[in-house]
Order: sequence, then C-alpha cells, then structure tokens
Amino acid sequence: MKILGALHRDASISIPKLSSDLGLNLSVTYSRIKRLIRRGIIQRYTLEVNEAKLGLPAGVVVGLNLDPKQREQAIGELMRLPQAREFTEVTGRFDAFLTLRGRTIEELHKVIADVVGRIMGVTHSETFVEVAGRELEVSYNLASAPEIQT
Repeated sequence: MKILGALHRDASISIPKLSSDLGLNLSVTYSRIKRLIRRGIIQRYTLEVNEAKLGLPAGVVVGLNLDPKQREQAIGELMRLPQAREFTEVTGRFDAFLTLRGRTIEELHKVIADVVGRIMGVTHSETFVEVAGRELEVSYNLASAPEIQT
C-alpha cells in the first residue's frame, strides 16, 4: 500500500529512490511492483499535464441526458471532441458527465451550444463552470483494502 501511495504521488520516481524512501530492500520493492502489475492493480503509468500553462485554463463539466436508442452514437461523438477530457457514465439525475477544457468559458459555451447540443442522442445538458480545483492526497490503507484476487 505504501508503494501504491508513493507511485500515485509520483509515478516517475526511480525504484532505488522509492525503496530508499520506504526503507525497503531494492529487490523487494522491484518484485512487489512487478507483482502489482501482474495482478492488474497497477494498470499503467501516466502523466498529469498542466493545461492552464498550455493555454487551456477554462474548464467545465457538462451533465448530460442521453436518448437510450442513440446512446452509443452520442457517446462516440462526445468522446471525439477535441475539448473532451473525461467522460463518466453515472446514476441519478444525469446519465453522464463530460469534462471539457478550453481557452475561455465563451469558447466552451460555443462548443456546448453549437456542437454538444446538436449531437443526436443528447436530450438535455447542464453546464457547471470550474471555479477552483484541489488535488487530493490519496493514501491506500491495508486495513480497509478488500482481499486482493489474483
């Protein structure tokens, strides 16, 4: 769990540095990481891009209702939008949430009105403008973890 927490904070950390930080033997750290990968617990290593520094400071989350008959086609079109960053199907008032990034709120409003709103299968949308974000510190607790299946 300590290895997962450390890799979640910084997936680029070297195994020697990680083993030193955690007080583990290098070969033990390496074999535990390989086992986590083999079991599918670690699925991939990725990076986080600061899109504001790339000129895309505006963010919105769009709650969507979808026509069940055109759902797959609508989802495909939504996921191909250049501004799309995440698509999550949910239960409750909306069928899905779509996260978009852009240069300005006005630009994103235009995408929602002119593109998202005209996609066949999108029956309703409601936009939530991002005003602040906070990074959560994720820690993995062995005591609360379910039994890991291999």
